[in-house]
Amino acid sequence: MRILFLVIGLMLVAVQAQAQRAPDTSGIGYRPQLGRNLPLDAAFTDQAGRRTALADVVVGRPTILALGYYACPALCGVIRDDLLTALGRSGLSTPADYQVVFVSIDPHETVSDAHRAWADDRARYPTVGSADGWHFLSGTSESVAAVERAVGYYSRYDVGLKQFIHPAGIVVLTPRGAVSGYVLGIGYQPGDLRAAIIRASSGGVEQTVQPVLLLCFHFDPTTGRYTFAIMKVLRLTGLLTVLTLIGVMLILRRREGRA
Repeated sequence: MRILFLVIGLMLVAVQAQAQRAPDTSGIGYRPQLGRNLPLDAAFTDQAGRRTALADVVVGRPTILALGYYACPALCGVIRDDLLTALGRSGLSTPADYQVVFVSIDPHETVSDAHRAWADDRARYPTVGSADGWHFLSGTSESVAAVERAVGYYSRYDVGLKQFIHPAGIVVLTPRGAVSGYVLGIGYQPGDLRAAIIRASSGGVEQTVQPVLLLCFHFDPTTGRYTFAIMKVLRLTGLLTVLTLIGVMLILRRREGRA
């Protein structure tokens, strides 16, 4: 019986420790701001080192806006891969039909980081017009925060994980720089992107947004698994095991009392 109590105690400690290691994800996600205008005067630097206002790369054509960071060890690269693959199959061309703008949420990232990501993506996804249609930006914390507020993007830097915890998805903007719609999560489909771009091109705004919460730190690109989701399953499994052992212990104690 003492051994059983010891096992239960150790499992409870393990479950509690696992829960303590889980990062705080409260408040993180997208809160759609359909129809809201972006801060077009916000200043950034593009992949070529040119100082530019957001208006210079957003106004004039429908824009697909993706927020993340170039050194992300998790899902940001997957988002760009999925997006550029789907756009390549959409039947649309850049910059004639749309523009792609990536904004780094890490104010410590530099022009070199942006240029490296821009060049790597262009090499992996050769696209006619990408030299003019793809913009990889970095900026100050003030400029980044202004864009995040405008599109309802909420993230947080986790010191323990040494990475940003942020939602996965893209924002589609009208030629005037207003939020037309969202495509959340990953696994973008060419038809969905095409429809979103066409709607945005005429200034249309999506009526509703399907709520999807996929956080970047969930994804482990080395295994293709969502690590935090697995952690939650393990904690639940551990708790169920503890409850089962307690049930067995109570049954054994009743039998001992009858004897």
